[in-house]
Amino acid sequence: MKYSVSVIIPVFNVERFIERCCINLFEQTLQSVEFIFVDDSSPDNSIAIVNRVLEEYPARKNDVQIIQHDINKGLPSARNTGLKIASGEYIFHCDSDDWLEKDALFLLFEKALSEKADAVWCDWYLSFKSNERYMSQSPNNQHIFSGKEAVILMLGGKVRYNVWNKLVKRKLYVDNNIGFPDGYGMGEDMTMIKIFALADKVSYLQKALYHYVQLNEEAFTKKTTKHHLQQIRYNVNDIVAFLYKKYNDDLDEAIQFFKLNTKLPFLISNDKKSYERWLEWYPEANIYIDKNPMFSKRIKFIQKAALRHQFWILKLYYYLVARFVYGIIYK
Repeated sequence: MKYSVSVIIPVFNVERFIERCCINLFEQTLQSVEFIFVDDSSPDNSIAIVNRVLEEYPARKNDVQIIQHDINKGLPSARNTGLKIASGEYIFHCDSDDWLEKDALFLLFEKALSEKADAVWCDWYLSFKSNERYMSQSPNNQHIFSGKEAVILMLGGKVRYNVWNKLVKRKLYVDNNIGFPDGYGMGEDMTMIKIFALADKVSYLQKALYHYVQLNEEAFTKKTTKHHLQQIRYNVNDIVAFLYKKYNDDLDEAIQFFKLNTKLPFLISNDKKSYERWLEWYPEANIYIDKNPMFSKRIKFIQKAALRHQFWILKLYYYLVARFVYGIIYK
């Protein structure tokens, strides 16, 4: 096997961000890394910037591949293109508007090797223009888990299922024919729940190594159209079907927690229609609000307010927390 880690970087409309992303990738302290940039028919100068930065790192040139899509196929397809040609023992996904700590891949790979883990996840930073918030993914004092234990943590919301703070054995994708859902970009990160379910042993590294940027208004996850909502429903249904097939009814309660977490963002809004959508989606899960030990008192409170149609509380919460704390203090 040629590389220890293959990093897959989808590229689309990120010319304001990709230079920093590339610099921090090419300056990784782990040397045995290949970088696969997938140009998803980006209309801007993103790829030109990748090439310009690469000229400054001649030692990395042979480790970089730039694959071009003739047409824009979407984020899941870009990830799948990268997976098809990756040769590393482990896979890491990095979004091109974010960036990594320069020792991130070394630390994650070292952790995977030392604990013989199929996958490793770490903490991360929520990055604003001039501030960052440390996002702990620590479930407890435990650092080694079975795949099933990790899946339960993801379904409950204690550990995010984001694709970008996880190092995963390529073998898990290949041997199980796991890919990302082509054409269903909203919620495509849920694929990591499948991957972790297939792992024998996973590990947690208690250190923030990834910077998730909240400045890119072009980011796909900023959009919520009817089509995007349909994509979320598709991905949730796909994951739920997968879990019932693998575990039968063993994770039924955790699956209800997952449904509640899926629709929770509808309450972080000042839009009555969004609140009503929360009521419409997965009503069978609502009786599990108090049963999820991973929900904070605050999160339980706003869900119960929604159940009682106390939408004024949700609007107040939105302006106090979402707009003031994240829009002013952290900005």
